[in-house]
Amino acid sequence: MQGENAKPSTQTVLSRDGTPIACERRGHGHPLILVDGALCSRTMGPSSPLAKALADNFTVFRYDRRGRGDSGDTAPYVVEREVDDIGAVLRAAGGEAYIWGMSSGAMLALMAATRLPGISKLALYEAPLIVDDSRETTQADWAAIRDAVAQGRRGDAIAVFLKSVGMPRLLIVLMKLTPIWRRLKAVAHTLPHDGAIVADDQLGKPLGADRWASLRVPVLVTDGGKSPPWMRHGNRALAEALPNASYRMLPGQNHMLKPAAHVPVLTAFFNS
Repeated sequence: MQGENAKPSTQTVLSRDGTPIACERRGHGHPLILVDGALCSRTMGPSSPLAKALADNFTVFRYDRRGRGDSGDTAPYVVEREVDDIGAVLRAAGGEAYIWGMSSGAMLALMAATRLPGISKLALYEAPLIVDDSRETTQADWAAIRDAVAQGRRGDAIAVFLKSVGMPRLLIVLMKLTPIWRRLKAVAHTLPHDGAIVADDQLGKPLGADRWASLRVPVLVTDGGKSPPWMRHGNRALAEALPNASYRMLPGQNHMLKPAAHVPVLTAFFNS
């Protein structure tokens, strides 16, 4: 089966505003859409190995979020347009699908599930929510990122973002000497998009349960046992705020996603 699923088919779908969105599908089974977080695309990030690992059980759809990879971008940026992009992929999947999102992509997937008919189950990994005083808030970081992008200083924007999410300064310096830095700079202009999605939920304030009161689909909220306390506090709070959610901590995991730890959990949830 794995060899049969090795080569995905690709296509371009049009979002509501006419923006072309590049997506691919692989595998067999119920449709499942994967939504990337910041600085990730179809050619960079965890969704590629995750899609390969899930393809024996699901028809997996991955796509380049707008402004990344082979997808277009239409100014001005509005978060709702990214929800429309998921809607375009959902139509390509036949109008009904499960959805999984990671980090800022988790919050984007949650937005889609509340607004788009046809999403029947939702799984989230490490939505970056700051709901208490277990870490500093991020307003200043997102402002610095927006300024750096506006001035064409993509490398500075990446450095601010990586420092904000907890990467040691020395490791950031070393990353600048590797080929990955150039690939990150190619999508760094989309970092303010992620900020628009998550910044209001990184203010150290509790989540309001009424915000998602209309959401009725089953939701699985997961995080990693090795992730920092603020991340785990936020994801437990999210699971408590959602009307039909369960929470699961994955022992030994962190924000660097390892498919082997996720595939059994996701397969059991989506197939239950």
